[in-house]
Amino acid sequence: MPGAAWRPIPVNHTRGGQQSVHGVVVHIMDGSYGGTDSWFRNPDAEASAHFGTSRAGALCQWVDTADRAWAQAGGNRTWLSVENEGRGGDTLTDAQLDRCAAVLAWAHTTHSVPLQIAGSPSGRGLGHHAMGGSAWGGHTSCPGPRVVAQLPEIVRRAQKLTGKPAPGKPAPYTPPTFPPGLGPNKAKPSARPLQRALKAAGYLPKSVQESDNYGPATQAAVARFHNAHPQYRAKGKPYDPAIGPHGWAHLFRLAHGR
Repeated sequence: MPGAAWRPIPVNHTRGGQQSVHGVVVHIMDGSYGGTDSWFRNPDAEASAHFGTSRAGALCQWVDTADRAWAQAGGNRTWLSVENEGRGGDTLTDAQLDRCAAVLAWAHTTHSVPLQIAGSPSGRGLGHHAMGGSAWGGHTSCPGPRVVAQLPEIVRRAQKLTGKPAPGKPAPYTPPTFPPGLGPNKAKPSARPLQRALKAAGYLPKSVQESDNYGPATQAAVARFHNAHPQYRAKGKPYDPAIGPHGWAHLFRLAHGR
């Protein structure tokens, strides 16, 4: 990628293993930029990423995008990866936001990755490690909720870099009021607005027919949303098919790219 320092690693990746590119996955290193570079060169690590950023704004590329980096388990074949210097609970620096936006803009130009938030492995665009749940290694704290909240800003900056759409601050967005009584196996109130939001955010396949009933497909999609955003999952429930007011609000913001 132009603008990224080429620092190829001889191990911990699969040559020619990258398939069609669905998007770019944001990670947090939970360590230093230099330390991560050294670790990816250690055969015992069995881990790597395509790109990396430092908190000061350096951008490097470890793995060619035609090759498969070992970054997010089941997502390695179809997603590019960018590791960001920092630890859990950090936010990305302004310089890191710019570098991640540059990677996304390049992926858009080179691989037709849409400039949007991808809320699940079935979506396309800008995603984050935790959204893949157990299939992506079960790293539910990577890159952390504070970085996830910055993803829309990365998309906005990538849009500015590509000139589409015209840059600007997103208009204020208020999600619809959470309807009391909405829950699994109910038909009133209608589950259709929830299903449309789940489709737009990438958690429910677009082929699923919408209905008033909050049935098994909707429940499974809500559980996938909770796996990607465990802060909205009911405490003590590893599988939560019911959406609550706070999860409802966040889901609708994701669905509208806010």
